[in-house]
Order: sequence, then structure tokens, then C-alpha cells
Amino acid sequence: MKKRTHYTKLCIILISLLVCGITVAQQDLPSDKGATKETASLYKNLQKLAGKGFMFGHQDDLAYGVEWKYKEGRSDVKEVTGDYPAVYGWDLGGIERQNNELNIDGIPFKKMKQFIKQGYERGGVITISWHLDSPLGNYKNAWDTTHGTVASINPGGANHTLYKEWLDKVAAFIGSLKGSKGEAIPVLFRPFHEHTGNWFWWCKNAATGFEYKTLWRFTVYYLQKEKELHNLLWVYNTSGDFKTKEEYLERYPGDDMVDVLSFDNYQYGDPLKEKWFEVNTNTALQVIGEIATAKNKLFALAETGFEAIPYASWWTETLLNAIGGNKISYVLVWRNHGYSNDMKKMHYYAPYKGQVSEQDFVKFYTMERTLFEKDVNKEKLYQ
Repeated sequence: MKKRTHYTKLCIILISLLVCGITVAQQDLPSDKGATKETASLYKNLQKLAGKGFMFGHQDDLAYGVEWKYKEGRSDVKEVTGDYPAVYGWDLGGIERQNNELNIDGIPFKKMKQFIKQGYERGGVITISWHLDSPLGNYKNAWDTTHGTVASINPGGANHTLYKEWLDKVAAFIGSLKGSKGEAIPVLFRPFHEHTGNWFWWCKNAATGFEYKTLWRFTVYYLQKEKELHNLLWVYNTSGDFKTKEEYLERYPGDDMVDVLSFDNYQYGDPLKEKWFEVNTNTALQVIGEIATAKNKLFALAETGFEAIPYASWWTETLLNAIGGNKISYVLVWRNHGYSNDMKKMHYYAPYKGQVSEQDFVKFYTMERTLFEKDVNKEKLYQ
């Protein structure tokens, strides 16, 4: 009897250890338990990488820059630093339109696919947002704020079938992203971003929290289960105006549907006169950092920047202060869209050769914490 009792206790201990081991192992897995090998490896390696520093990202980096467009191998970031960004941002806005070949920023989807493959093959990370049109039609774009739009595309809504057709197009594009060995390229997918603002049709002024959560969960379900896409890491993204964990999580769809916590926050005004951007961004990062640690998720500053970067030391004296000691996965600045024939339309967020913050950006690049493409290439993120 004593031997049997001892044996039983031993079995219980062994089983407990095994269960603990499984739990720890699962913590390193993305929310999609069927994720591809490369996607699961990326998630696990990004968790480790955050301990070393944060990746720098740039929207549309390979497509165009200040006074150039579609020139093979060109990048404003590379021309300043000698290196490409570690994270490449792209947008699928426009893919939902009938027979449309260009995205919202005028980039042909065929070219975008090529750019994505180039960045991935060099070891970079791909993130994609989606400024999708309003499903209500009448040429309404993402910035329409008609209440009830989200409800119309949720299950049971009048435009639900239309939304599934749009998702089919998204799935076809993302599913066509393949590496040189035929593997699916992992993507950090950031749909319905800045949803706590008041400028998109999926924002809080136009949709209830329940409607937003339903939209998110259906989108994940449809792309994973119906379209069998397993190369996505899901990026939950708010605007930067929250103050508490409760406020940030008010529209959170669930741990089983999210891999990265993030928000967007831009610099406005003179950083020499006021520190709003630094203080607000740092505080917000601390808030989501605590949530990410508790949930074992990645966290990031998914969109930021200072248009035209007029402050010469913005990178090392403002942005770095805003990030502070927070162990974010990445920070991404918005696109460089410059017109030489109309200086009033200059729209850029990363420096180019001769730009006033160029030297400070080089200093930013050389810092140990800032990770660019050469740095992440050494990490073999997909292995």
C-alpha cells in the first residue's frame, strides 16, 4: 500500500512537471496554434530580441522616397545609414476595390509583393495595415465615420457577404507571399488600427466595443479557419490617448486573437518647448508593457514620427526619450512621400541625404539598442 502511494505521488509529480513544461513552451507560441514554422519562430525570436533592443521600421521604404520612386534597391534610410530598416510597413488599402491594381498610396500590388519578398529574404520583418474603404459604398473611404458601418459587415449584417469577399482578396494577396523555398512569408497584420480614435469607420465614435470585438474575432476566424492562413501575427493597435490598462483593453478581443500590443502616436509642435510627445508616449508604453508582460505578448510603437523632422536632434533627444527603457519590439515611422515640384506637399518621416536630422539619425543608427536590417539578419528570426 505504501509502495503504491509512493508510486502514485511520483506519477503526479512527473505529470505536473510535464504540464508545467508544456505551459512554458506554449507561452512562446503565437495565438494561432497552427502557425507556420517560420511564423512561430519569428514570434519566439522577437520575444528574445526585445531584450537586446528595438527594431526600426519605415512605411513604404523600398517603393519611394523624397524625390524618387521605384528605383531598384533604393531606400532613404539606407542612403543615410548604409543599412535598410529592420521592419517594412505596407498597406492593403484599395485591395477591396473592384479590379484595382494599386494600393491607397498608388503602389501596384505586384510591386509591393516583390518589395515584401526582398525585405524578407534579407532577414527583415514585414508588417501590413489596411485602410479599407467603407462597405457602405458611394465612394466612402476609411475616413468615413458613419455609425453602424461595422455592424453592417459583422455576421448577420447587410454587408457581411461583401466583407467576406474583401477578405478573400486579402487572403489571396497574403497567401501569395512566398519565400525562395516556397514558404509563406510571416506578416505582422495590423487591421482596424487606431480604433480608439474618431476618424475611421471602425473607431469608437462609430462602433460599439462589442461590434469592434466581433469584427476582429470574425476576421481572425475567417482568415485562419476558412482561408487557412497561418502566417499572420495579429497586431492590436489603438491611438495613443489612453491612460490606464482598463482603458487600453476596453475593446481588446482576447488573448487568443492577439500577438502584439501597440498604439500610434505622432509628434506635433516644437519638442524644445513642450514635452507632451515624450511624456505621453513613454507613459503609454509603460502601460502596455505591463499588460504585455502579464499576457506574454510583444508590444510596439506601431506608428510614429515628426513630419519633415525639423528638429535636428529629434531621434536621439526626443524619440529615444519617448521610448525610454521600455523593451518594445519595434518602432515604425511613417512614409517618405516627397514631391520636388511642390515643396508644400513634402510628406516624410525618415531623413534623406542632406536633411537636417541626417547626422542625428546616423547617431541613432549606431546605438546598441537600435536594430536595423543587418542586426536582425544576424538573429535568423525565421529559424
